Formats: sequence, structure tokens, C-alpha cells
Amino acid sequence: MGFFSFLGRLFFASLFILSAWQMFNDFGDDGGPAAKELAPKISSIQRFLATKIGDGVPKIDVKHVVLASMALKGLGGILFVFGSTTGAYLLTYHLLLMTPLLHDFYNYEMDDSRFHPLLADFVQNVALLGALLFFIGMKSVVPRKVMKKKHIKTKTT
Repeated sequence: MGFFSFLGRLFFASLFILSAWQMFNDFGDDGGPAAKELAPKISSIQRFLATKIGDGVPKIDVKHVVLASMALKGLGGILFVFGSTTGAYLLTYHLLLMTPLLHDFYNYEMDDSRFHPLLADFVQNVALLGALLFFIGMKSVVPRKVMKKKHIKTKTT
């Protein structure tokens, strides 16, 4: 059971670890393709916050968002392989922050060709989030060490 649990965590985390490694290799001076994809979405969030809050909204650098994403995926994936709930929490934070930002199907009509692929990716990330929440829940319920009860022998007189 222990080996298969480790293997399952390794396969699950490989999705995040390999993605972080690819982002690291493509990063460059401008943040790479991930920064180019995130730039318009980050700027729309900044415009939205400026309309609600005012001019005091700090500028969000897209490269910092990409670096944070790489760190959460890489470190969280490595820790998750070894059964750490901290790794599961890091991957959960990544999914909670990046899924609605990257897969914004809600900005498109159902007739648009971009709607269905974005919706499928969104649902896939929600399923990954559910698996992480299940792991966290199981780790908190299962005791670390099962104590064996000693049978008390009755004394005969």
C-alpha cells in the first residue's frame, strides 16, 4: 500500500513539477510565454481594482506572478511527493489563485470557440483541487501511529 501511495503522489505531482520546470526553462528576461498569456488578464484585474478602489492600487508585475506560480508548483509538488500536507496546501493555493485567472471561460459566450476548451481546463483544475482537498482531509483524519491495545491478563488466585 505504501509504495502505491507514493507512486500515485508522484504521478499526481509530476503534472505540477514538470509544468514548473517548463516555466523555469522558458522564463527568460520577459517572463516567457506564461507572462505573455497572463499580462492582459493581470492588466484587466488592475483596471477593475482601480475602478473599485481608486488610484492607490499597486502595480502587479507579471513576472512576479509567474515566479510565484513556479515556486508554488515546484516546491508544492516536491513536498507532495513525500506526503507532506504543506505541499498539498501550496498546490491548493496555486490552483485557487491561478484557475479563475487562466481559465476565464466566464468572459466568453457559449458560441465562442474559446469557451469550451477553457471550461474543460477549468473543470480539470477543479477536479485536481478536489483531489488535493481529499488528500488533506484524509491526512488530518488518519492517525499517524495506530496504537495496539494490550490485553490485560486477569490474575488467577
